Amino acid sequence: MLTRANTPGKITLANVSKHYGSFHALKQINLEIPAGSVTVIIGPSGSGKSTLLRTINHLEGIDQGVITIDEDYIGYRRKGDKLYVLKEKDILKQRTQVGYVFQNFNLFPHMTALENVAEAPIAHGKLSRNAAKTQALTLLEQVGLAHKAHSWSRHLSGGQQQRVAIARALALRPKVLLFDEPTSALDPELVGEVLTVIEQLARSGRTLVIVTHEIAFARKVADQVVFMVEGEIIEHGPVEQVLDNPQHSRTRNFLANVL
Repeated sequence: MLTRANTPGKITLANVSKHYGSFHALKQINLEIPAGSVTVIIGPSGSGKSTLLRTINHLEGIDQGVITIDEDYIGYRRKGDKLYVLKEKDILKQRTQVGYVFQNFNLFPHMTALENVAEAPIAHGKLSRNAAKTQALTLLEQVGLAHKAHSWSRHLSGGQQQRVAIARALALRPKVLLFDEPTSALDPELVGEVLTVIEQLARSGRTLVIVTHEIAFARKVADQVVFMVEGEIIEHGPVEQVLDNPQHSRTRNFLANVL
């Protein structure tokens, strides 16, 4: 069992909109993600799934609405009736509460697996170098890679790199973990080893939000499924509703094409 979270992690998105020039990427998104739950976001390419994920830790700013984690505004502070953009140092501090696992791993190629995992707690002043390395070794062991601790990240397989990336995301003990299509860059035979680790995390007490095309995996781990099309949430609810008995024709058509 991977280490449990010691904090809640309730996420609320209220009337969230995002534009890129004239392109309306997110349209009035309203979504509540309970603390400790697993939410899977599905939908066709270009539907806004990754953009939505990136707004949760303010990698992308929003044009309208608010996002909170445990009632704290993400990227903003409230003063009276107005919201003000946080300074960059405060945004970076907020991000320590939100682990992010990218499609393409984003490991530092000049560092070993252990150094990649230890880096963030050292950089943020959370742990001493020795304590960070000890924790990193524990996390690598939990994702099945203790034997690769001193290997250069560039020498690892894609599946191993993604498992190191997951360990790295855990290193700051975040409330929330975000996964942006974590298996899409992997060869098919490597997908299972990454999904196994995420499945363990789904039972660890953290809040997980996962963008994926792996419908069978979603069925196994999700507490709720969100289906997006063209920047809108078309349908969301429990697995048995969205995947087994979808109410919207666009959901039915999408699932018919991917299952």
